[in-house]
Amino acid sequence: MNSLKIKILGITILITIAAVVIATWHNVQTQNLMVEQMVTQNSQILARTIHNSITSSMQTGRNHEVIDTLKKVAQEQTIISPRIFDESGRILMSSDEEEIGKIVPAADLMTFRNNPDDFALTSEDGTLYTSTLPIKNVPSCHACHNPQKKLLGIFSVHLSTDSILALQERGKQSNIFSSISILLIMIISLVIFILYYVDTPIRKLVVSMTELEKGNFSSATTKITSSREMSLLANKFNRMVERLQHLLDSTVDLERERAADLEKLRHKDTIDSMNMTLEDRLGEIENLNTSLEDRVNEVEDANFRISDLAADLEDRNTTLAKAVNRLSTLYEMGLAINSTMELKNLFNLLLHKALESLHADIGYILLYDKNSNSLKIGDVIGVPSSFFDPEMDIQLTPGGVSHWVIENREPLLIKRIEEARDFARMSKLGFARDSVICAPLFTQHEVIGTITIANRQDGSPFYEEDLEILSTIAAQASVAIKNASLYEEQQITYLSTVQALVSAIEASDPYTRGHSERVTRYSMALAHKLNLTESTFKDLEQAAILHDIGKIGIDDSLLHKVDTLSMDDIDRLRQHPMIGMRILEPIHFMSRIREIIGQHHERFDGSGYPLGISGDKLLLESRILSVADSYDAMTSDRPYRNALPKDVALNEIEVHAGTQFDPEVTKAFAELVRSAQIQ
Repeated sequence: MNSLKIKILGITILITIAAVVIATWHNVQTQNLMVEQMVTQNSQILARTIHNSITSSMQTGRNHEVIDTLKKVAQEQTIISPRIFDESGRILMSSDEEEIGKIVPAADLMTFRNNPDDFALTSEDGTLYTSTLPIKNVPSCHACHNPQKKLLGIFSVHLSTDSILALQERGKQSNIFSSISILLIMIISLVIFILYYVDTPIRKLVVSMTELEKGNFSSATTKITSSREMSLLANKFNRMVERLQHLLDSTVDLERERAADLEKLRHKDTIDSMNMTLEDRLGEIENLNTSLEDRVNEVEDANFRISDLAADLEDRNTTLAKAVNRLSTLYEMGLAINSTMELKNLFNLLLHKALESLHADIGYILLYDKNSNSLKIGDVIGVPSSFFDPEMDIQLTPGGVSHWVIENREPLLIKRIEEARDFARMSKLGFARDSVICAPLFTQHEVIGTITIANRQDGSPFYEEDLEILSTIAAQASVAIKNASLYEEQQITYLSTVQALVSAIEASDPYTRGHSERVTRYSMALAHKLNLTESTFKDLEQAAILHDIGKIGIDDSLLHKVDTLSMDDIDRLRQHPMIGMRILEPIHFMSRIREIIGQHHERFDGSGYPLGISGDKLLLESRILSVADSYDAMTSDRPYRNALPKDVALNEIEVHAGTQFDPEVTKAFAELVRSAQIQ
């Protein structure tokens, strides 16, 4: 079960199931609480109403009407056994005349004694509620009753909640069915997404790598178009294959040239020797005869030197190949980590590249919190999530590898952990370490964390060259982390500035104050209803906040004009979507938000402005924003009219479904309004 797609699917599905179960449980608990509060309030209102009717009859001397009142009340399906009893529990009056003079049930008497001065309510099993209310001896009753007697009787009544509980049970079943349906849709969507966008591209890359291992360079290239990232990865892989083939061909050619040079050198020596004169040859023969033994020794020494040179050449070729492979890996990693600006994705990419380069099983990034002198988990690969808590804080204590690296501000190599007595074998992440390398992450000369690689796949230890590679990766990672942090800060700064402009616009006009906030709330409710993706949800939220920013370029006198607008006035007002797009144009990461804002006054039939786009050519976010904006405009006061009632505004939107508004979005919005999810 070490498959990445299985892990991603499993974790995502578990999170989804947990979220849906928690939401369903919360809804059920809320329903139970509502039922309990409703029964309590209804019981008190019912008891006090009947009590007031009885006391009114008794004060006017019409005691015979009391029993009639009790009988009429007892005819209601949910009301059981209305009666009046004294402090000893003897029944004085009842809807059932046969029980007059008998003793009331113990539950009625105990309920009264819980609060003898005012209304009291109890329930034994949650389906039958007993309520009591004392009938006090007031001055108007002194004509018939002794003034010294403070209590004339106790009114009690039972309220059945069977019908309410049956309705609640149907609500629970509907809620559970909806939750299961949503869960199934989300799981199916996740499975399709992982299979198409992750599993298929990875399989193609694995096939190409297999061909590369076999030496089939022509078959090792691949083409992936499922996503921009996978396409970029495939292109880089193809370039690596081409570069590797080029380096291999160059090395072969170089070896051939060296062999040819050696052969030429040997031929040259032979030719020079043959050009010697015969006399010289005879003299040399005599000299050779006298020094043959010395020459033999020299030849042997030369052979040894040639062998040493050959071994040295082979070592250098091996070192050169490793250097080329290391530089290629670091170059690819540099391109990859600079292609993402999200810290979470950056950490995951760094660890995958490091593990791939160093052939290791486990890697993790820990971020240093200087204030608490502790480490937080950035990302972990190779350790089951059940071994540790991703949100835990790891205190810096002696015996920890990251503690040593942060304290000494330099990388650390532990070839075999059992030989390093200063370090614990068990990691705080719950796994056993055999061989470890760890390097610090710096930002402006400050340590911000560590990257650690543990346990080679083949069980061998790490060496100095592995530590050098990891240190280089850490240096690249530090720059990438700083760039990602600056990018996030830049996005926040841009959004804060533009939102401040929107607030300034609304603050100058009491009629539109709070408009963007309400439109955003309506749009978010619609987005939830339509199950939009997280990225689409975020774009819609920002577009809803900024949709009227273009009004900063419209004259205030025109925005606040009470009189009928001329055609020229209307044309000027209709420029605000285009003005808003121009204001946001320099902010490159808000390109989609600009499109949404530019289309929020387009109509579904194509008769809107400023571009006249229609139907499915309109962005879904802009169709949602159009409905939310129109509804708030109609239900808010304006200089030229008062706010319309909400039902009138909703009817107006439904009438124009299919012409001005998207029918599906209109239907969803109407359901939200009628279910009171939008106020």
